[in-house]
Amino acid sequence: MYTKQEASAITTAFWTSFGQYMKPVPSIWKEKVNWLNYKTGIKDVFIRMHASKSEASIGIEIAFPDEVIRQLVFEQVLMMKKMLEAETGEPWNWEANYSNQYGIEQSRIFIVLPAVNVFKKEDWPAIISFFKPRLIALDAFWANAKDGIEMVL
Repeated sequence: MYTKQEASAITTAFWTSFGQYMKPVPSIWKEKVNWLNYKTGIKDVFIRMHASKSEASIGIEIAFPDEVIRQLVFEQVLMMKKMLEAETGEPWNWEANYSNQYGIEQSRIFIVLPAVNVFKKEDWPAIISFFKPRLIALDAFWANAKDGIEMVL
């Protein structure tokens, strides 16, 4: 397949391409934003994208180490489910308890594009077309949701 260095170079090229593609797109506040490292403004809450050899995914990860706080934040976002799904135009997956690849418990709200491979350059347009509208929709959702989430902290 690929060596570790080759795989790293390919994924770096993909994310660089995606970052360049998104660079001219302003946030909901009409400001420049680093779409690859989207800042939610709340510690331990992240908007994450992932692309692998079998799928691509995007979502909100709630990673508070304190389980009670994590569940409170997840429940607060869950109360905004209709708003999120109206903004994105599609249903999302909701997991209150999820162990990430390091075994750390988190909560997440996400959507997956199956059967794409970041190592196939011909799949990049499909992955980018999947990420772009959802990332922009998450930005719009977050602009309306952030204050409500901060109230439970």
